[in-house]
Amino acid sequence: MGNTTNQQKIIGLTGTYCAGKNYIGRLLEERGLPVLDVDKLGHRAIETEREAILERFGEDILGIDGAIDRRLLGEKVFGKSENLAALEGIVHPAANRMTAEWIAAQRDEQGGKPCVINAALLHRSSAFPQLSCIILVQAPTLTRLLRARKRDGLSFGQLLRRFGSQKKFTAQYFEKKADIYVIENRGYFGFCASLYRRRIDNQLKNILSRVGMA
Repeated sequence: MGNTTNQQKIIGLTGTYCAGKNYIGRLLEERGLPVLDVDKLGHRAIETEREAILERFGEDILGIDGAIDRRLLGEKVFGKSENLAALEGIVHPAANRMTAEWIAAQRDEQGGKPCVINAALLHRSSAFPQLSCIILVQAPTLTRLLRARKRDGLSFGQLLRRFGSQKKFTAQYFEKKADIYVIENRGYFGFCASLYRRRIDNQLKNILSRVGMA
């Protein structure tokens, strides 16, 4: 993987479902690095591409407030490859455009200061070829299940199906032979969370030092 224009360094941040990549993103922000949440860009893209999405999927995906209900939209695409491909074909180009604009703004406004791209589907982002390295966040299956159950309120059957859909998640990054740094985000309960926070802080310090971003 190469760097962007003017040698701007960009860290890719990703992880499996409920591994805690957003938590790691907040820790990187605390270290002064600007972080772009591409998943939130996807939510914005759903609204900017509203007409195309409604034309493809129908107005029954609208909520009572008139906005697209992402849960209803998700029901139409989850497990349906053709519908998912259609939605991605609408949303991803818009999200990629906004990602490129954000990176350019960071380069112009921050003088090339390192930045972070946080994305569940990092390998499909237009920024992927530009990354200086990747931070891959992992966590034990039980920890992820407990987090997901608390956050999303889905049944264990639904959660296990989501987990099963990510069987090759890690392999697709190691196949790219990129510089990858793995963080195990195991913290969940009380004092354990603070213990793992210290460990993660030390890991991030070492990672940033190794890639010249400390």
